[in-house]
Amino acid sequence: MKKVLLSTVLCATMMFAADSEYKYEVTPMIGGAITEGNLDLDRHYANAGISIGANLDESMFDQVELGFLRSLGDVDYKNGVNGNTDTSVTRLFTNVIKDYKINDTISLYALAGLGVEFFDNESDNNQNGVFGNYGFGLKYKINEMLSLKTDIRHLVSFDGGDNNLLYTVGLAIPFGKKATSAPVVKEEPKSEPIKKAAPIDSDGDGVADINDKCPDTPKGDIVDENGCSLKVNLNILFDFDSARIKNSYDSRIKKFAEFMKAFPSVKGKIEAHTDSVGTEEYNQKLSERRAASVTKALEAYGVEKSRLTSIGYGETKPVDTNDTAEGRAQNRRVEGSIQR
Repeated sequence: MKKVLLSTVLCATMMFAADSEYKYEVTPMIGGAITEGNLDLDRHYANAGISIGANLDESMFDQVELGFLRSLGDVDYKNGVNGNTDTSVTRLFTNVIKDYKINDTISLYALAGLGVEFFDNESDNNQNGVFGNYGFGLKYKINEMLSLKTDIRHLVSFDGGDNNLLYTVGLAIPFGKKATSAPVVKEEPKSEPIKKAAPIDSDGDGVADINDKCPDTPKGDIVDENGCSLKVNLNILFDFDSARIKNSYDSRIKKFAEFMKAFPSVKGKIEAHTDSVGTEEYNQKLSERRAASVTKALEAYGVEKSRLTSIGYGETKPVDTNDTAEGRAQNRRVEGSIQR
């Protein structure tokens, strides 16, 4: 039963812990004492004193109190033993205090501790010595810097077990304001930016399917803004055993050159061929002369030489039969293509 009661008291103590914005509290106070009948002293006499409390933060108690009380005027001995007719009483004490908050203005508190008392004239059972005390009080907050306190305390001396009852009224004044820590600002979690999926480009021509009006463009073709291939024809035919370009092909060469200038990032590939008449060595050199002729013609229209590649294949890549005059005419050719 005692363990249950103790646990209940401790839990209540933790639940009603007070919190102060100040480190200390000073309380000037006045009051009185009611003595036990066998002490041969006045049954009632007045006291005045002061206490200083240190507020605690991390403890089951809210305050440690150091106090001083002294009787006002002389306290009479009733019988005047050993010629002592009066005395003064001084008490020093220290207590732990627990505050129980009722509302923002009123709180109750309990205290317990030890002290020493001194008699200017010791007589009978009134001897200097140590006492224990406990008590209860009420605190009324007038404003932020002033509170009214009143309490009653039961004192029991260690020498003889004599009893005294003290009551006090005082004005508590806080001081030594605690440094306030900066409020902890809870950082909102940062939302990850939503990554948009790359637009789909099925034929790889650089134009997204949603805007591509020619979705099956051959790989490598140059396309317009609609994704459609920009075709340019540079198929030039040559006379037998000749590398001279006929005047009829000038417009075709010019168009090819203008296309390359309109798209500075592309390159031109010039591939030249012959029919099978003559030796392979001769035809190879003839094809190279034909490729060089077309390259020079394009340069004349402003295409940089570094953007042009010319290759002669001789008679190795016919597009038609070499057994007829018509077929051989188709094989004597230069083909130009655009590359990225």
